[in-house]
Amino acid sequence: MTDLRAAVDAVLPATLEDLKKLIAIPSVSSQADHDADVQATADQIAEWLRELGCPDVKVIEEGGKPAVIAHFPAPEGQPTVCLYAHHDVQPAGDPVLWTTPAFEATEHDGRLYGRGSSDDKGGVAVHLAALRAFAGKPPVGVTLFIEGEEEIGSPSLPTILERHHDELAADAFIIADSTNWEVGRPAFTNQLRGLADGIVEVKTIRSGVHSGSYGGAVPDALTVLCKLLATLTDEAGNVAVEGVQSFPAPELDYPEDRLRQEAGLLDGVELIGEGSVAQRLWTKPSISVLAIDTTRIADASNTIIPSATAKWSLRVAPGDDPRAAGDAVVRHLESHAPWGAHVSASIEQCGWPGQVPFEGPISAAAFDAFRGAWGVDPVFIGCGGSIPMIAEFQQAFPGATVLVTAVTDPHSAMHGVDESLDLGDWAKCALAEADLLSRLAR
Repeated sequence: MTDLRAAVDAVLPATLEDLKKLIAIPSVSSQADHDADVQATADQIAEWLRELGCPDVKVIEEGGKPAVIAHFPAPEGQPTVCLYAHHDVQPAGDPVLWTTPAFEATEHDGRLYGRGSSDDKGGVAVHLAALRAFAGKPPVGVTLFIEGEEEIGSPSLPTILERHHDELAADAFIIADSTNWEVGRPAFTNQLRGLADGIVEVKTIRSGVHSGSYGGAVPDALTVLCKLLATLTDEAGNVAVEGVQSFPAPELDYPEDRLRQEAGLLDGVELIGEGSVAQRLWTKPSISVLAIDTTRIADASNTIIPSATAKWSLRVAPGDDPRAAGDAVVRHLESHAPWGAHVSASIEQCGWPGQVPFEGPISAAAFDAFRGAWGVDPVFIGCGGSIPMIAEFQQAFPGATVLVTAVTDPHSAMHGVDESLDLGDWAKCALAEADLLSRLAR
């Protein structure tokens, strides 16, 4: 372990500089004007792998954004491990809100700030560091799969898994795209909520009419929409949609004061839902209203609004069917229209929840490797966010071990302003991954 630690430490400075270069490329997969940037990050990663001596590197597109697949062949009799991360990122939002520029990596107090630092270019860099520690000759076979569209739901992943199935087949998959329990304490994620989201539109009149002439008798669509959306939850904030399932609480204690601090909850604002915090976040469904399309305040007049539209998002409990749960939301919305308003609802996308068993010799080796790198036992956690591709990997490779690891922590602000990465934990994750590859060599 001493020699391996020294080898990892030796490659970390250059790998950190490369991570900063990745962060500088605004590879926002959801925006077409950044397509060239998404291509640029894929090409840059491929170039680094070729420089490392990887004999088989290619950038592929299967109807979506570019992904990198690279192979370091397995020595005789050794297993193969697939290392996954993604190189696309979320939009930065309003640049004024960032303390430092979103696409300019900045170090401060042991953290690296910038969009993608933790989600998930930090994961890409962990894989690079582990491979560089072995000078491009890992003790087991390694397949690197760096996806370019995870932030938009991985729409072409099923095609990639079908057309490149044999290339991606492995004994174990290490998916570095979740979160750790806290700074200094690693975690393996073994439960993930799924996702169903969609649109609901309300119409009440053919066109806008004078609110003074008709107000009090004619309902405006925005008020109807607000009343309709309020029926999605009960008074406590639990999902009130018939047919959407919940599951038992996990054993891990998640203190309420910690949640309030991590979420930035304002003084006096109450938590919603019932059950333990961990259950509410990981094994019960939740529903949110993400956006409403209606008249802007700047454009408002004394007019009764004829139509209004909202985007809803349901997080689906592990074990539930996201399509069935989404259909239940659609039925609920269309059957709870106030005052006979015309309501149409639809599903835009679904993503499967996940249950990730942690068992067998590969998992045991991973536990020991991560404990050795951090100096403490890893924690087993759920994830309230959705990573549907985990279930797709499990379905495509049912005999393989799947491990969901992380470089992020509760302070990383993934998808938010001032996203950051704890550099100490990032280094420990690289060491743990390199150690795991060593332990898996037969």
